Amino acid sequence: MKGDYQELVDEISALLGAPATLENRDFGLIAFGAHDSDDDTAMDPVRTRSILTRKSTPAVRAWFEGFGITRATGPVRIPAAPDAGVFRDRICLPVRHRGVVLGYVWLLDAEPGPTPGRLTAAMEVATRIGDLLADEERADADLSREFAAALTAGRGWQSDMAVAALRVALGPSADGLHTVVCVTPWQGESPSIRSVPAAAAVAVLPEGESGESLAVLVRLRTPEDLSPARTAADRLRAAAPAGIATPRRGLADLPAAWREANTAARAATAQPTLGPVAEWAGIGPYRLLAALYHPEVDPVVAPLVAPAHAELARTAEVFLDNAGQAGRTAAALGIHRQTLYYRLSRVEQLTGLDLDDGEDRLLLHMSLKSARL
Repeated sequence: MKGDYQELVDEISALLGAPATLENRDFGLIAFGAHDSDDDTAMDPVRTRSILTRKSTPAVRAWFEGFGITRATGPVRIPAAPDAGVFRDRICLPVRHRGVVLGYVWLLDAEPGPTPGRLTAAMEVATRIGDLLADEERADADLSREFAAALTAGRGWQSDMAVAALRVALGPSADGLHTVVCVTPWQGESPSIRSVPAAAAVAVLPEGESGESLAVLVRLRTPEDLSPARTAADRLRAAAPAGIATPRRGLADLPAAWREANTAARAATAQPTLGPVAEWAGIGPYRLLAALYHPEVDPVVAPLVAPAHAELARTAEVFLDNAGQAGRTAAALGIHRQTLYYRLSRVEQLTGLDLDDGEDRLLLHMSLKSARL
C-alpha cells in the first residue's frame, strides 16, 4: 500500500514539475516526492519539518485550514505566512472520497505555475489516492474490531475464534513478536495504524465508569528492546499515562497482555514515579495488587480514603513506604516528628487499626495502594 502512495505522489510530482508531499487529514506524512534541485529555497522549513517529523505544527495546520481546504473540491492556492513558519506559497490538492476529505497533496507554488490542464490531471490522481485511503480506513476499522474482540473475548471458544480472525487479518506478522500498549484514559477517536510507529493494530475499548482506553499491538524485533513500544506510547499518551505489557510471540495470550498493559498504565497514574510510561515488569507490588484489586475499598480503611482525609491517607502511605521509620517519613513529608505522630494517631482513630500490628499495617498499606489503582 505504501508503495502505491509513493507511485501516485511521484506521478503528481512529474505532472506538475515540483516535488509533492502527501499528508492525511490530520497532517501526518504519508509519502513525499524526491527533492532534486540545487535551489535551497525549494525546501522551506514547513516541508522539511513535515518530512523529518512526519507531521506539521498546529500553527501551520491552522493557517492552511483557514483557506477552506477541508471543504475544497479543487486546487487551493495558499500564500506564504512567515509568522506561522510558512515561507513559500503553496498549492493544496484536497484528497477526497465520496465528498469526504481524507488527506492533502502539497506542492510549493512558483511562477508561472502549473497549467489548468495539468492541475486537472493532478486532481484525477488525487482522487485515486482518495480511493486508496478510503480502502485503508475500511481495513483499519475491520482490524480494530477484530483486535478489540481478541482482547475482550474472555476464555474458551469465543477467544479462540476472535484470535483466529485477527491472525488472518494480520497475515504472516501475526506469529511474530509483539507487545500491547495501553493509554488510559483515552479521549477521542481511534488513531490510524499509519500514525502510530510500529503498530500492527489499534482499538479503543470501554473501561466502565473510567471511560475508554486505547490499545495498541506493537511489533518488536527482540524481547529485550521495547523502544518501539515506548515510542508509540510517547506519541499517543499526551496527558494520559501509558502501560506496556511483557513481550509475547504470537497472539494466544493477548487478553493477558492487555491486562498487564492496562494495569501498568493505572499503576503509572497511581504512582507517578513509575510513569508516564510504565512497563509491567517494573511496577513491583502493583502486579500483585492488580490481581487482588476490587473497586470497593475495605470498610475499615474507607473513612481514611475519603477526600476530607487525603492528607492523613498520604501520611500513612508514606510512613508505610518508609518501613515505619518516623525520621525518614517526617523528612519525606517535610513536617515535624510531632506532627507526624499526631497524624498517625488520627489514622488509628479513623480506622481502628493498630500501626504497631504487622497485619493491620499490611491491610492499611495494600488498601491505600489499591485505592489509587
